[in-house]
Amino acid sequence: MMSIRIKRAYEPAAAEDGVRILVDRLWPRGLTKEKLQITAWLKEVAPSNALRQQVHHNPDQWDQFVSAYRQELAANPQAVQTLLEYARQDTLTLIYGARDTVHNQAVVLKQYLEKYK
Repeated sequence: MMSIRIKRAYEPAAAEDGVRILVDRLWPRGLTKEKLQITAWLKEVAPSNALRQQVHHNPDQWDQFVSAYRQELAANPQAVQTLLEYARQDTLTLIYGARDTVHNQAVVLKQYLEKYK
């Protein structure tokens, strides 16, 4: 059974995180590779720069963001498949940098991946 979690990049890594994949297009400000302790950085699964800039953490546009991001994910099956393979091997923790723990791409990505369970 797949286990997918999400976690802010600024929270300390833990053993129960399993495979830690950074799913942001930009590297989290102020963090070193050692501090982040990620298995991989999958930029290609992050929202496009255009989508990221259009919404830019604006909760009023959340529904439009979710819809557009899901379309981008559907058009990028290889990156989605890579994450699913990680999730089938171990706990997968999607790492993101946003301050908003409710309105961020990792929340949408987790829901998107869980439909493949």
